[in-house]
Amino acid sequence: MNFLAPPASRRGLRDWTELIFKDHGFLRVWWHNFHEIAPGMYRSNQPGPRRVRAAAAQGIRTIVNLRGPRGDGGWQLEAEACAKAGITLLDFTARSRAAPDKAMLHAARILFTEIHTPALMHCKSGADRAGLMSALYLLIVEQRPAREAAEQLAWKYGHVRQAKTGLLDAFFAAYFPYEDQGMAFFDWVDNIYDPKQVTRDFQAKGWAVRLTDSILRRE
Repeated sequence: MNFLAPPASRRGLRDWTELIFKDHGFLRVWWHNFHEIAPGMYRSNQPGPRRVRAAAAQGIRTIVNLRGPRGDGGWQLEAEACAKAGITLLDFTARSRAAPDKAMLHAARILFTEIHTPALMHCKSGADRAGLMSALYLLIVEQRPAREAAEQLAWKYGHVRQAKTGLLDAFFAAYFPYEDQGMAFFDWVDNIYDPKQVTRDFQAKGWAVRLTDSILRRE
């Protein structure tokens, strides 16, 4: 199996074991959920070392880990592979089951301003946090309409809007009428957007929550 590599040490064995089994890396051997968002920006699920090397060969200069800083084997192997391949690894924390907070949205704008492209953004499955950040990239950087940007949150990427992850869809939907009135996104974020209200108004479906949390075991 190409995903595997001989561990160089006991710690290496632990890292690979955590990546393959604890982090469900065996499911991502052939399924990469890799897509182009816009020229120079891509999205995917968690890459293993082999895929990091392939990304470097493709010209990727930066990988953004949307799972935030971690200490598990998957993160260790990704960090080591990025260092060897000459790729900058950035840790950025996005949440899949909460309406984005305002600080995170402003931090995303700064990230997009400073990032060196071509770049790849990933979470665990490439469905929800990758979808959120891809939509924000299209909205903020590419200046696409919010309804078009929100299509990055779709079933074809593995996103289930009826589950708790549907809060991400509700977030964009809350902005739609204000965009129609000509209000800029960050004017809405700073002056109108209420994450608590979006959360109160959203209701997940039980079957969808069981699918994402118990069966697919999404983060």
